[in-house]
Amino acid sequence: HVQLVESGGGSVQAGGSLRLSCATSGYFYNSACMGWIRQVPGKEREGVAAIDSDGATSYVDSVKGRFTISKDNANYTMYLQMNSLKPEDTAMCYCAVESCLGGVLVTVVPDFGYRGQGTQVTVS
Repeated sequence: HVQLVESGGGSVQAGGSLRLSCATSGYFYNSACMGWIRQVPGKEREGVAAIDSDGATSYVDSVKGRFTISKDNANYTMYLQMNSLKPEDTAMCYCAVESCLGGVLVTVVPDFGYRGQGTQVTVS
């Protein structure tokens, strides 16, 4: 039974920072690709960042240089450090995982089979 629990969302002013966490359990952690999705009402889900089992990362162009995805293998936790936040970053953010071998592109993260309940990020 895969469990993903996000935390760390909130409201910040433009230019501020937030760090999202995703605590994971119950699955194939060592052979998983992981990532973050965001969704704004009325728009399609967007893959924001991805990390594969070897730690290679991929980002959507709009967050490159501002967001950093990472994972703590000892604690089965994934993070998204978000700096220089902009109002257009406002969204519900979800962590997601999928079994995979090899690299991962951020564009496929919305199709991952397992997703958490989400945490809201609001930038004003």
